[in-house]
Amino acid sequence: MPIPTYHPPKKSRYDVVIVGGAAVGSSVAYWLTLEAQGKVSVLVVERDSTYEFSSTALSTSAIRQQYSNPINVKISQFGVEIIRSFADRMAPYFPGEPAPDLGFKEYGYLYCCSPEGVEAAKERVEMQRSLGAHTVFLEPAALQVQFPWLNVDDLGGGSWGAEAEGWFDSMGLLTGFRRGARAMGAEYIDNAVTGMTVADGKVTGVQLATGETIACGTLVNAAGPRAQQVAAMAGLSIPVAPFKRYSFVFSSATPIPGRMPNVIDLSGTFVRPEGPLFLTGNTPGDDGPADYDDFSPRHQEFEDAIWPALYHRIPAFDALKVQQAWTGHYEYNMLDHNGIVGFHPEVTNFMFANGFSGHGLQQSPATGRAVMELITYGGFRTLDLSPFAYDRIPANRPFLEEAVI
Repeated sequence: MPIPTYHPPKKSRYDVVIVGGAAVGSSVAYWLTLEAQGKVSVLVVERDSTYEFSSTALSTSAIRQQYSNPINVKISQFGVEIIRSFADRMAPYFPGEPAPDLGFKEYGYLYCCSPEGVEAAKERVEMQRSLGAHTVFLEPAALQVQFPWLNVDDLGGGSWGAEAEGWFDSMGLLTGFRRGARAMGAEYIDNAVTGMTVADGKVTGVQLATGETIACGTLVNAAGPRAQQVAAMAGLSIPVAPFKRYSFVFSSATPIPGRMPNVIDLSGTFVRPEGPLFLTGNTPGDDGPADYDDFSPRHQEFEDAIWPALYHRIPAFDALKVQQAWTGHYEYNMLDHNGIVGFHPEVTNFMFANGFSGHGLQQSPATGRAVMELITYGGFRTLDLSPFAYDRIPANRPFLEEAVI
């Protein structure tokens, strides 16, 4: 394979430098260039333009409205709006070829609920429905009728979102945002930011791995699991670290009839169909912060934890065979599992877009738009994401999201 030719930045200064060019960073670049219409210069620095180990590429690529926090419901509703209309929105940037169709499978989510958690689950459903979500709470008998393959013996019920929830093409979303941003003037370089210069409460420049120093007006941290590494370059700190998540694709000797949603078990294991196969994963109990470059698999996770949970919840899964496995990183916000979006109060041109704890892909459309609004107008004009502001971090004031998978 030929070695790619290195292309240095075209300029020595940009109005906005975005560190990280996956889903969140490219969404920021897209919304900025769309709004600015050529009046703002944007540089996106992506350390690996193949995106092989990006959280976007290794994501399970799903979106839901079943959150415990109203703002997260609204963020996902905007995400669904963008996903459904994505091909039409991106068509101008793909002349002569098809724009990305994200293949949105609106099969829904089914959250299994313990008997002790019924009242809290019903309250969440009521809140979600008040915001326009289609979630319903099903008692065990109704669950059994709707999903006859489900073991409901130890359940108090389940919350089911039959519309505007499902899974889609993560790389199609990234490709569209990136292509659109570049068409409107954003510049992407395959490089890494290795340092920053801070003076008088502002980031004045970034140092690249190839030796160049680039001046900037605003610095956007969209570095995913490496968010703290980038923040530290400006002398800042956020409680965000990479946590491993193991995903497995398997075949089953017994098919599941009907339209199967993404089932979230009490154990934290999830499972959904992928064509004739199934995708599963879980929230491991001992997956402390990982090394930034550690993507080693743990195959025993399937045998020891996931398969027993699958077989208990769906007895038809008695004969399974793993076909594929991979390990990705969550950019886990250890304070409250929610994103950090907004400027730092002291390094006043340092913008955070970090810590989404596994739901960054689905929140990338709204996050990119929100960051654009803060940079362009100094405040939110659509969704108010002020609860995600940085100031809760040093104050140790969690803005909790309970529905984390």
